[in-house]
Amino acid sequence: FEESVFGIDREIEIDRIEPCANCRGIGSEPGHTPIDCIQCNGSGQIRRVQRSIFGQFSQSGPCDKCKGKGQLITNPCTKCKGSARERKNRRIKVEIPAGVENGMQVRLTQQGDSGSNGGLPGNLYVGLRVDKHDMFYRQDYDVLLDIPINFAQAALGDEFEVPTLQGSQKLRIPPGTQSGTQFRIKGIGIPYISKDRRGDQLVIVHVMTPEKLSANQKNLFDELSKTLQQQSKEDKKLFDKIRNASKEEV
Repeated sequence: FEESVFGIDREIEIDRIEPCANCRGIGSEPGHTPIDCIQCNGSGQIRRVQRSIFGQFSQSGPCDKCKGKGQLITNPCTKCKGSARERKNRRIKVEIPAGVENGMQVRLTQQGDSGSNGGLPGNLYVGLRVDKHDMFYRQDYDVLLDIPINFAQAALGDEFEVPTLQGSQKLRIPPGTQSGTQFRIKGIGIPYISKDRRGDQLVIVHVMTPEKLSANQKNLFDELSKTLQQQSKEDKKLFDKIRNASKEEV
C-alpha cells in the first residue's frame, strides 16, 4: 500500500522472445549467409499472369518458396533451428509512479517480444495488484483511517496523535463529537499521478461502548444517567413552554 502511494522501483523476471544470440537474428549458422531466393530473385514477390475471356491480368503476391523474405537459409542455425529468435529469461527494472492503484498497468516501451523479420520489439504491460493495509484504506485520492474513541473523549473533546502515511499528527476533536464524524487533514493523501497535487486524509471517529465496567465506573455512569435524565426533563418543559407560547401568539 505504501509503495503504491509513494512509488517504487521494482525488478521483475520475465520470459520473452529475442533475436537469437548465436546467429544474431539472421537464422543461418555463423559463417554461412542466406542466399537470394532463385524463384523470386530475392524480391520476395512473385508476379502471376492469368488469362480470362476478358483479357490478361497480372497480380503480385508473396513468394511461396521463401515466404516473402527474398532469401533462403541453406544452413539453419543449430540453436534457433533457423527461426532467428529464441526465448530468454530477463530481469527488468520497473519504475512504478506514486499514486497508482489496484488494477492499473505500467507500460514498458519495446520491452516485449522481438518483432518478426527484424521488426521492433513490442511493449511489455505490467499489471499492478496493491495489497491491503492494516489501518488505512483508499477512497479516490484520499486516505481513510478509522479511530475508536471513548464516551468521555466524545463528550468532553480531546487532542491526540493519529497515525498517517507520513508519520503521526495531532488531531483535535471538539466536545460533543458524534460517532461517525469525519475530520480532514489536508495534503497528506494519495498523490495525483504526474501532477503536483495530493488528496487528504480522513479520520473517522467511532464512539465505542465499553463492555466491562468497574464498580466505580458504574457509579459514575449512574450519576451521569440521572443528570442526563433530569436535563432531558428540563429540556422537555422548556420545549413545551415555547410551543404553548407559539400557539398563544397564533
